[in-house]
Amino acid sequence: MHPRKNHPVTPVAPQEAPASKADKEILFKGVSCALIGVVVLIGPYLAKSPSVRDMMAQAAVVGWFALVLGLAFVVQFGLRRKAAIKRKPNA
Repeated sequence: MHPRKNHPVTPVAPQEAPASKADKEILFKGVSCALIGVVVLIGPYLAKSPSVRDMMAQAAVVGWFALVLGLAFVVQFGLRRKAAIKRKPNA
């Protein structure tokens, strides 16, 4: 076996890791909700069966809600990232 070379390892501050994970979760939730909203909204136009088309058309309110909620999560992610960049000292 080859001996390991000493590489400098920069430790991650404990308070940064959960915030980063929380930010990623918010982004995931936002993208997921927005995609679900878009699928529900465009579904009636792509459905071939009239009964499926009618059923999906009745869910338009749910689609708009999911789309707006998803976009709100994405905006919250952006605001958190912007605040984190401002807090980070220039190196």
